[in-house]
This record gives sequence, C-alpha cells and structure tokens, in this order.
Amino acid sequence: MLEVIAHKYAFVFYLFVCLIVAINLTKRITKSYIVKNAIEPHRRRLILNICYLFYYTIFLLTIPVILGVSVKELTVFASSILAVLGVGFFAQWSILSNLTASIILFFYHPVRIGDTIRILDKEFDLTGEVKNITGFYVLLRVTEGNREITIPNTIILYKGVELIKTKK
Repeated sequence: MLEVIAHKYAFVFYLFVCLIVAINLTKRITKSYIVKNAIEPHRRRLILNICYLFYYTIFLLTIPVILGVSVKELTVFASSILAVLGVGFFAQWSILSNLTASIILFFYHPVRIGDTIRILDKEFDLTGEVKNITGFYVLLRVTEGNREITIPNTIILYKGVELIKTKK
C-alpha cells in the first residue's frame, strides 16, 4: 500500500518536472521566434500566458486523476465551474464581447502599441498614441491635456479607426 502511494507522488513529481521543462522550452522557442520574426514583446507575453494557461490546466486536471479521483467526479466538478462561469459571463456580456474583440484585434487589426490613431465617432473625436492593448481595453495617451484614456476593445473594433502614423 505504501509503495502505491509513493509511486503516485513520484508520478506527480515527474509531472511537475515536465511542467517546468515545458515552460522553459516554450520560453526559449517563443523568444527565438520573436527575434526571428520581429514580433512585439507585448504579443510574446500574450502568447506565453496562453501557453502557461494551457500547461497549468493540463497539470491541474491530471493531478486529481493520478491521486485517485475518478474521471466522472472530475467531470462533474469541471462542468459545475464552467456553468458558473457561463452564467457570470452572460451577466456581464460586455466583458465577453471585450475579450472576443481583443482576440480579433490581436490577430487581424493593424493597430499596434506605439501607433498614433484617431477614433472616428460623432460623439467623441479622440486622437492619441496607443500605449497598451490588454484583454479588455486599449490605453490611449491623448495629446490634448496629456491624458491617458482607456477605451474598451469593442469600441476600437466597431468604430472607424484612422492610423495617423505607425511606429517603426
């Protein structure tokens, strides 16, 4: 009996070592890819965070199975958490739309950090430099008054955006 428990914990230890190796390998691969293809450090951080989320999810789902929790119990637990998250996202629909807009901005929109843009809208006319692009908003430094304004990603996606000058 004691040997079985020791083998389980040894396997968890090996899984943890594999997690550390995978994280370090991912860092090296993305760093060489970033340098080779001249991709912004902001995007590197985002790619690494997505990989980390994937690795940690696999790690945290595998440990209970190794320690003897049945897959059925784990599935019920995961579906309960997903149901609560689904209700929360439905209650905050704008958060979900901002996350979706950030993914679209990341892959398909020409706006980058350091670009000077103008948001074309009747109600407000903003011109400024993009300082940061996050999962929920774009941080824009407005030239008049030297202010920083956060604009939801959905505004950037749905409104017209004029690129005044791009960072070289």
